[in-house]
Amino acid sequence: MNILILVLLSLAGVLLLVLELFLIPGIGIAGIAGGGCLIGAVVYAYMFVSATAGHITFFAVLLATAVAIYAFYKSRAIEKMGLDTKIDDKVELADPGKKIEKLKSASEAPAEAEK
Repeated sequence: MNILILVLLSLAGVLLLVLELFLIPGIGIAGIAGGGCLIGAVVYAYMFVSATAGHITFFAVLLATAVAIYAFYKSRAIEKMGLDTKIDDKVELADPGKKIEKLKSASEAPAEAEK
């Protein structure tokens, strides 16, 4: 039963940290909960199992977190979530003293010429 608790806490912690890093912006509830789960797993192993299990859990949690972050980073999931369009529009600034009405009429003139 102790090992099941350690595994579940570790998996939940790693999952929540990966979600926080890549999907949910900012340092929020998921990151704090993930860190709490990972710390809780290590503390639980030291307190209720043994010191050796605590050491193993500590290094397993570090390794699992690093591998999960690396694997998610190397996967194409980040590219699918991001915006990959290029904006080539240019903004024309008005000359000093030019009225807004002249800008509006100048921007509408090309549209009327296309008709």
